[in-house]
Amino acid sequence: MNEEAGTSGSTPARPATDAFPKGAGHAKIPIAPRGQKRPPTQWRFAIIWIAFAFLLVISGLIVPRSLIPSNFLAVIPLAAFLAIASMGQALVLMARGIDLSVPAIVTLSSTLLLGISGGSDSGLVLAIIVALVAAMLIGLLNGVLVGLLQLNSLIVTLAVGAMLSGVTLWYRQGLPAESRVPQALADWGGSKPLGINVSVWVALFLVLGLTTILRRTIAGRHFSAVGANPRAAHVAGISVAVHQIAAFVSAAFLYGVVGILLSAFIRNPTLDVGNPYLLAPIAAAVLGGTAMSGGIGSMISIAGAALFLTHLGQMLKMVGMPTSVQLIIQGVAIALGMGLSQFRFALAAIFDRRVK
Repeated sequence: MNEEAGTSGSTPARPATDAFPKGAGHAKIPIAPRGQKRPPTQWRFAIIWIAFAFLLVISGLIVPRSLIPSNFLAVIPLAAFLAIASMGQALVLMARGIDLSVPAIVTLSSTLLLGISGGSDSGLVLAIIVALVAAMLIGLLNGVLVGLLQLNSLIVTLAVGAMLSGVTLWYRQGLPAESRVPQALADWGGSKPLGINVSVWVALFLVLGLTTILRRTIAGRHFSAVGANPRAAHVAGISVAVHQIAAFVSAAFLYGVVGILLSAFIRNPTLDVGNPYLLAPIAAAVLGGTAMSGGIGSMISIAGAALFLTHLGQMLKMVGMPTSVQLIIQGVAIALGMGLSQFRFALAAIFDRRVK
């Protein structure tokens, strides 16, 4: 079992003397024994914050007005929306998948919110529940197709997203063009506790909550183990399929939250509300240090990546760069993040061989 647990792609091999902590049921997760040197991993999550600080310096030189507090506070809600969507994408990436249905789920949640509530405060709670449940059901469908039927996640989520877009378009055509969110939700979405938009506080709460779950709970450690080495996790008694399904469902819940927050923020959402969240969440996830090979990710660093990409986009707009250039930069960011991810794993493997 130890031999099998130590070999999976780029994951550094662990010696046969690994210790096993007690977990839920009969599941055991191999950990490195005391005294063994391990390559530092936290630096991969610090890179994006260094890059963000460098970007602030550059923007201060090129576009000083981008750092004016009023301008910065107006932009960070957009970073909050991206951060939440990127955390969902990161959960899927950590489970060795990818999710291209993000825009469709965000738009569906927003549209259901409009349709179920009818713009009335009395229907707001029901509309939010229906929007989130519908998003999670789509995540469940993705998870079952990928986790149980072992279908390719890229193809599955692309197909599900396309079908979902058609259903959303059909449903939206039955709603008035001027449909607006309930006034209570609009007021809440525009509120600014301590001078900061409420969506930023929601994003912060989710960052801290997910970080605590992934790092401090048995379920979080099991989830990371499944992504890092599915075969070893299976041998240890952890259900790989269940955790992959949970990743898609949790991610879809976060996309639903984004749809609701966006609707509250812009008050009159359209069918284009989810369009910016196809490539951007992937870029933020990989730039935040999430391993494309699974198992490794930091929600705090992903929040930093969302701030980086949002501020970069704002700076490019201020200097007159067209949207096409921003899309090119997002593509480069994804490629760069994937390249850095592979380079980090190569360094870890070299380090591991040396210490042996």
